[in-house]
Amino acid sequence: MSEPPLTDPAPADDGEPKPRRARKPVGWSMIVIGALVAICVALVWRRDGIDGVLNILTHDLWLFGEIIPRVLAGCLLGGFIAEILPHDKVSRSLGPESGLKGLLIGTAFGAILPGGPFTAYPVAAALLTVGADFGATIAMVVSWTLIGYGRAVAWELPILGTDFTLWRIVISLPIPVLAGWLGRFVFVRMYPKGEPS
Repeated sequence: MSEPPLTDPAPADDGEPKPRRARKPVGWSMIVIGALVAICVALVWRRDGIDGVLNILTHDLWLFGEIIPRVLAGCLLGGFIAEILPHDKVSRSLGPESGLKGLLIGTAFGAILPGGPFTAYPVAAALLTVGADFGATIAMVVSWTLIGYGRAVAWELPILGTDFTLWRIVISLPIPVLAGWLGRFVFVRMYPKGEPS
């Protein structure tokens, strides 16, 4: 009786997430921004001389020093969220197969997400890392932008009043869901086999 031929065992699926793509430190957007900065420096230098350029540079360095702790805190928050959240549950609730439920969850999460862009965008990047799809993440970001409670409580209610704020929120409610659905639709058409490597 002959023995079956030996074959290599199938690779074990240990459930580890795929490694993230390495980001290029200098892309086309950085080149365009750098060119625009150089043009603006030349225009300010021509109009106001070196003192005008140094004045702007000093103010910008001060602003950069104030912003850097917030950016660091937001990036750390996004990194820890990506490690804490269970990938399978996020993928089930906010992934490509989540349907309308995923868009509604993304919208609700964006509406209650506190903080400014230093919080919202790292959290959105973390959600994409742990299995949320483009549609749910777009719904979250648009919801945070349009119906986030922080802006309404801090600015709109005291300045524009209750009626304006409530009507603006009610009218804005369907927009994140529609934006998320459109994002999901376009992404599937552009990349039918999943996210590009």
